[in-house]
Amino acid sequence: MLLENKNAVVYGGSGSVGGRSAGGVAETAHVDALDEQAVDGHVDAVAEKGGGIDVSFNAIFNDDVQGTTLADMPFEHFARPITKAMRNQFLTSRAVARHMVERGSGVIMTITGGYREAFPTIGGTVVAWAAIEAQCRQWACELGPQGVRVVWLRTTGLPEAIPDTGDAASDLGTGYGEGMTREEIIAGMREQTILKRLASLDELGRVAAFMASDGAGTMTATFANITCGAVLD
Repeated sequence: MLLENKNAVVYGGSGSVGGRSAGGVAETAHVDALDEQAVDGHVDAVAEKGGGIDVSFNAIFNDDVQGTTLADMPFEHFARPITKAMRNQFLTSRAVARHMVERGSGVIMTITGGYREAFPTIGGTVVAWAAIEAQCRQWACELGPQGVRVVWLRTTGLPEAIPDTGDAASDLGTGYGEGMTREEIIAGMREQTILKRLASLDELGRVAAFMASDGAGTMTATFANITCGAVLD
């Protein structure tokens, strides 16, 4: 196993990305990632019990509001994913970084999308992705000399995250056409990729494990592009 004997904290562990089950032993806790004291207290407790923290993975859903043009969107709806992402990314990174620096090693990881592409009616989503990556670069340059790496996964939407309902577009709040089924949305997303397929949840997990492992020890302030060619970078 790439992460054998590693102690990892996964934020957003109840979601489709963070809730994977692939071996090892896991403990759960309900922590408000926007609450500074709650985040610090939880990380301190995990580090004390586990003897440290090797990996932190932020897979938190940031309540994006989509399906409306910017001209018709209240600023609060546009700013919500940006504000939430910036706060939970900062608080979780700072909390684990303090423990990682003490040991001189560790990996901080998160997930974003193709922020250099323009997509209509998705509100502040792309701006939030860009802001997350910018913050990660800042963490990387400050923590790198102390042995801590910061990386992220840039991916497309995951088929497993799309609800199996008659109106998946409405349930997701996406910019896809109203009334589209799950299969129609997935087909449209596939057509935007070079490989004409989407990364699966299992594939994302395997790439995440590698990026967090010693095998990727020379990588920091950068990302793994698992968009199947939807994003060229």
